[in-house]
Amino acid sequence: MDKTTHEVRLAHWKQIVKQCQARPEGQTAKQWLAENGISDKSYYYWLRKIRKQAYEQSAGNTSPSEQPGVPAVQAQPAVSFVEIPFQPAGGSGTECAFHPAAVIKVGNASVAFSNDISAKLMSGIIREVSRHA
Repeated sequence: MDKTTHEVRLAHWKQIVKQCQARPEGQTAKQWLAENGISDKSYYYWLRKIRKQAYEQSAGNTSPSEQPGVPAVQAQPAVSFVEIPFQPAGGSGTECAFHPAAVIKVGNASVAFSNDISAKLMSGIIREVSRHA
């Protein structure tokens, strides 16, 4: 199969995959394929080809201009946490006056909160710790 034929077929199958993925709720892919006269084997073969192309494009192996219709996937940067030791102002650092009102532990992460933290800051911290724990 020449490159042009492959690209035309790939574009056609991308439409079929989109339609199958937009099928009515509760309907299985197998039911949708049967209703539309599409072979399971053909559908999953082309789905694998489309996913492989998307992966190669996201990995930088294929430029988006060469393969239109498949958006690039942006990798999320790794997030790391660093413990910052608490030192009271004007103190030697050996005694700590901080007594947390609450401590939340998620996985290996532990976050201590005082009573005077704002609700907005606390919810932001909890959201980020939950996402990356």
